[in-house]
Amino acid sequence: MKVIDMNSDAAESFGSWVMGDDARILDSVTSVNVACGFHGGDARTMHRVTALAAERGIAVGAHVGYRDLPGFGRRFIAYSYEDLYAETLYQLGALRGIARTQGTDVTYVKPHGALGHAIMHDDTQARAVIDAVATFDASLALLLMPGSTAVEHASAVGLRVVLEAFADRAYLPDGRLVPRSQEGAVLHDGQQIIENMLRFVEEGVLVAQDGTHVELGAESICVHSDTPGAIEMARSIRAALETAGVMIRSFV
Repeated sequence: MKVIDMNSDAAESFGSWVMGDDARILDSVTSVNVACGFHGGDARTMHRVTALAAERGIAVGAHVGYRDLPGFGRRFIAYSYEDLYAETLYQLGALRGIARTQGTDVTYVKPHGALGHAIMHDDTQARAVIDAVATFDASLALLLMPGSTAVEHASAVGLRVVLEAFADRAYLPDGRLVPRSQEGAVLHDGQQIIENMLRFVEEGVLVAQDGTHVELGAESICVHSDTPGAIEMARSIRAALETAGVMIRSFV
């Protein structure tokens, strides 16, 4: 039987500003990337989402990002190694403290937005994030995009790397995501998305924007919770995969 994880970002609301529907997206996923208050989220939201995850047996991951609430962490920041290292530790510690009060714990780390893209090619920032995770808890897995410089650094220090594919994002022929600034970067056709995910799980390939096939050896599928129609999208993907005989289970 084929096995795949489904993950989604959550806890990105803060104060009176609401992002996504955390409770409903958790109905479909097996791992949840919890914002740690930097790109999104606040202490109360982190507390609520980790409680929901604990109740449902969903794996909790730290969705670490740039300190950039106004830009939702989607703007590059030229951090020094020392600053990014310390701020990654800060986020990990905050989420672990809250998670443990709910009877659960942080089991993996997924860099968010611009940080996730930066560590694909920026050696300094990749080392900062990887070194922070290794220092904090070397048993944590890292959920990363294929082809990332961070993958090399993580493997070099003995951290477990889990690669992910994005259900709701378009790909370039080289396996990178189409930048959000370009038309067609976010997918909305539900049937196309389901067909893409079934092909991916069965054959290990995704269809790029130009029609070519991109091979991805990923263990997890991400559905962004802020994509329009995300709840139904996640539910439909899971139902289609289970109907096809695929087991949906967290990688941790």
